[in-house]
Amino acid sequence: MSAQASGVNARRVLDMLRQGLGAPLIVLALLAMVVVPLAAPVLDALFTLNIAISLMVLLAVVYVKRPLDFTIFPIVLLITTMLRLALNVASTRVILLNGQNGHEAAGKVIAAFGEFVIGGNYAVGIVVFAILTIINFVVITKGAGRVSEVTARFILDAMPGKQMAIDADLNAGLLTREEAKARREEVREEADFYGAMDGASKFIRGDAIAGILILFINLLGGLAVGVLQHDMAFGDAAATYTLLSIGDGLVAQLPALLISSAVAMLVTRASRSQDMAQAMMGQVFGQYRALAIAAGIIGLVGLVPGMPNLAFLTLAAILAFLAWKFWKRETAAAANPKATATAGAETGIPGLAPPASPTAELSWDELRPVDPLGLEVGYRLIPLVDKTQGGELMARIKGVRRKLTQDLGFLIPPVHIRDNLELPASAYRLLIHGVPVATADIHPDRELALDPGSAMGKLEGIAGKDPAFGLDATWIQPHQRAHAESLGYTVVDPATVVATHLSHLIREHAPELLGHEEVQQLLATLAKSAPKLAEELSPKALPLSTVARVLQNLLIERIPVRQLRKIAEALLETAPVTQDPAALTAAVRNALGRFIVQEIAGMSPELPVFTLNPQLERVLQESTQGNGAALEPGLAERLHQSLADCVGKQEARNEPAVVLVPAPVRAALARLVRHSVPSLSVLAYSEVPEDKRLKLVGTIS
Repeated sequence: MSAQASGVNARRVLDMLRQGLGAPLIVLALLAMVVVPLAAPVLDALFTLNIAISLMVLLAVVYVKRPLDFTIFPIVLLITTMLRLALNVASTRVILLNGQNGHEAAGKVIAAFGEFVIGGNYAVGIVVFAILTIINFVVITKGAGRVSEVTARFILDAMPGKQMAIDADLNAGLLTREEAKARREEVREEADFYGAMDGASKFIRGDAIAGILILFINLLGGLAVGVLQHDMAFGDAAATYTLLSIGDGLVAQLPALLISSAVAMLVTRASRSQDMAQAMMGQVFGQYRALAIAAGIIGLVGLVPGMPNLAFLTLAAILAFLAWKFWKRETAAAANPKATATAGAETGIPGLAPPASPTAELSWDELRPVDPLGLEVGYRLIPLVDKTQGGELMARIKGVRRKLTQDLGFLIPPVHIRDNLELPASAYRLLIHGVPVATADIHPDRELALDPGSAMGKLEGIAGKDPAFGLDATWIQPHQRAHAESLGYTVVDPATVVATHLSHLIREHAPELLGHEEVQQLLATLAKSAPKLAEELSPKALPLSTVARVLQNLLIERIPVRQLRKIAEALLETAPVTQDPAALTAAVRNALGRFIVQEIAGMSPELPVFTLNPQLERVLQESTQGNGAALEPGLAERLHQSLADCVGKQEARNEPAVVLVPAPVRAALARLVRHSVPSLSVLAYSEVPEDKRLKLVGTIS
């Protein structure tokens, strides 16, 4: 029964701690230690607990993957500092009250540190305490505080750039809304954590100063109490109270040194997730050249007469063996990519060799279908694709496909990735139905810094351009990222550069990716929610090829086809009148007028528009009536220039550029400016909803 009762009581205590009573109880216990006298056995238990907690904190920092996984660390730092100071106050009270009774007056822990650790010699104890204090205060604490301060400053300065990078990834489809929300939360947590660490490092500095002052207070107070109150001889009082004070100081300084080391290790860790032991082995001891040179130097020193030859030569042999092992491993790893690339060139799949069948007969299976979307990479870019080597490109491309599928309204086909030895090592090429549409060079070991227009200062690196939009950029080293973001640059990794380029090209070539099979799948999806509508539309009212042509026309004019039900209803209403894809496209645009305007102007109550000069409008109408009239080249050039000027003015006002024209002119004008002025929207009067207010910005003549 007693065991069961104790188990129930333990569970009740744990439940109370989980319900939020743990932190207040700890704070109250710390305050009670300062006020209430503690017996020597209780002090022993608390000093042992303090050392154990410090060890656990240090090991937790060693095994944590990244600093943000230990966000509670500033609070832990504060509590451990309060615990040490409270123990100092409690032990000082016991030393001054009972120090005349001998070395064990303040407990066995302080006596052990005063006698066993320093051999009972208070002179040695003072020196050891001084050395520990200098190491803790001057070296570790000061360095950790400086690192925390600089890191917090860089993190706070880089926050706007990181937020812009997240928004850019979200708009490019590289991130979902949930992922972008999680990334923003991570950026905020990172700023809060390093800001808190900058302030919390002052606790360690103050604790070190307090330890020195408490030591001298104990020495002077103990001498005064022993000589004046207990009539002890000055030498006996000095020996007794000095050993007790030194033991107390060492008991406090050892956990303080452990906690300071934990702080320094945490703030100097990289922000990315990594195992500390593996990183140390790979980056410090994994450099075979450094090991070989060190082995040579140690071996030469070991050959000098009078030196400890056995120790030096043994260490040199161990380092030489490790250098040989790491060299052998790196040589084997360097040979693998070439073999992988050779195999991939034949199969299209990195790392997979084709089956050897030299005597097999040719068959129609040799004619493989052309992939709708293809990406070819040079052999240096294979690690971006290979998940086993930490490549993130596959995940980014999956995010791009998901985002574009939601935006455009049809399933974007998979991207077939293969290596191509004919490409330069750091180049890649994008293909649509087997036809190359873009190529670019990137630096897989660097990151791309883009100037959004508000960046301050220049960056050292390799000048280049953003492959997607042709903006000037700089390829920088990864360790320059924080500095670049603090200057206002948007920094993206190579996988994001390729994925953004792919997203841009898919949007441009979306009509080529929507074929008959995709349209059939769209109609099958529509049949699940509106079976009668899908049945009447195709093949009864319109052939599948006509429906596909209309949807392609909409994509050519950058109108998503996700409003499929409304599109189908408009086609079904217009099909008895005409089967012409251009006329059907115009009818669908009229039905989608509210959606089109929403895509252009958002929720703004007004739509700023330009109109055409009546004479120019008449010329365009004549050119579209098929009577032989056409735009004079000089007139077309001046029209392009006028429209480009209008777009520039609207962009300066942060407003959309829209030209409002009669319905017969709209298609011809849109086709004329589609590639020369891509950001200009051409609308017919009939496409604007009746409740939308128009704001006339100007007239194009």
